[in-house]
Amino acid sequence: MKSALKYFEEICQTIDKEGLTKNEKVITSPQGAKVHLADGRTVINMCANNYLGLGNNPEIIETAKKSYDEFGYGLSSVRFICGTQSVHKKLEKKLSEFLRTDDSILYSSCFDANGGLFETLLTDQDAVISDELNHASIIDGIRLCKAKKFRYKNNDMQDLRAKLEEAKDARIKLIATDGVFSMDGIVANLKEICDLADEYDALVMVDDSHSSGFMGATGSGTAEHCGVEGRVDVITGTFGKALGGASGGFTSGRKEIINLLRQRSRPYLFSNTLAPAVASGSIKVLDIIQNDLSIREKLFENTRLFAEKIKEIGLDVLDNGTPIIPVMLYDEHKAVEMAKRMMDKGVYVVAFSYPVVPRGKARIRTQMSAALEKEDILYIVECFKQVKEEMGI
Repeated sequence: MKSALKYFEEICQTIDKEGLTKNEKVITSPQGAKVHLADGRTVINMCANNYLGLGNNPEIIETAKKSYDEFGYGLSSVRFICGTQSVHKKLEKKLSEFLRTDDSILYSSCFDANGGLFETLLTDQDAVISDELNHASIIDGIRLCKAKKFRYKNNDMQDLRAKLEEAKDARIKLIATDGVFSMDGIVANLKEICDLADEYDALVMVDDSHSSGFMGATGSGTAEHCGVEGRVDVITGTFGKALGGASGGFTSGRKEIINLLRQRSRPYLFSNTLAPAVASGSIKVLDIIQNDLSIREKLFENTRLFAEKIKEIGLDVLDNGTPIIPVMLYDEHKAVEMAKRMMDKGVYVVAFSYPVVPRGKARIRTQMSAALEKEDILYIVECFKQVKEEMGI
């Protein structure tokens, strides 16, 4: 026991010596365009997944508060025993209408949604073909299933075709991809993915965690954005990012798939029900998104402004037209130092390094929010310019 603990301690010490410790900063305020830190500073937030700025929306908060009187604090149960309330069914129905799918099922997180998907649907007679840059939750979910596993190069349709050809004798073939890739902001080529799926009689699964609520004309996600609504078989996502920023996840899609998940998906069967306050708040989130497209429009106005201005100062950025705009430093220590200096100037950004991104691909991932104003964005760009000059980049 002691030798094991010593080994774990040495690993953490090595990480610290490399300057790559992922420290947690304590926030003492609600999530928003600006947040208060435990050390007394107020900083502009450029690293949250609060894309639509709904994390501290008064209407959502009031809805959640009212739900406590009607539905209580929690259910102390799983869905199939005595953990299903009318609010959960209402959210599933509303979510399906928003995504334009047959049915939806709720999970405690999208990590659980992905963790409970693949082993439920696939056996050793089947094959899963996964994009190399898929989120860790997809990777871990795939590890749990017995299907043959193939990995194709990021958004590379020729490589996807080659892998589908290798898997052509499998009973079920499932292509798995992020809708928007969380580290680079790249949009999956869903049109060609769906075309290949049709050609090889495969299913398509999309994780829309970084897409739901703002991608597409009405914000329903990458299927709408790419013009393939009705052709994606499974959509997973979260209420913890653009859709209110609280917690909880979902799987939505073909009724046959959702029905099977209700019977066999282990994280659904063996995890407590989504808190009723979160379910109620999420219904209000969908109401707001469907009735006020101006929030989405402001998000993309902010995105275009920041991308344009940050490129003007000569930083190497990945601009794929999404609110995820990584500032590429490549060197882990430079990324950490830039993040520190930006924080000193009142801009909250975080350095990302291995194993979150590949070695040599260190960056500061900036994330735009509809909560930010133009003057906030211009100030952030000015700070990046100053730090760039200070560091001689």
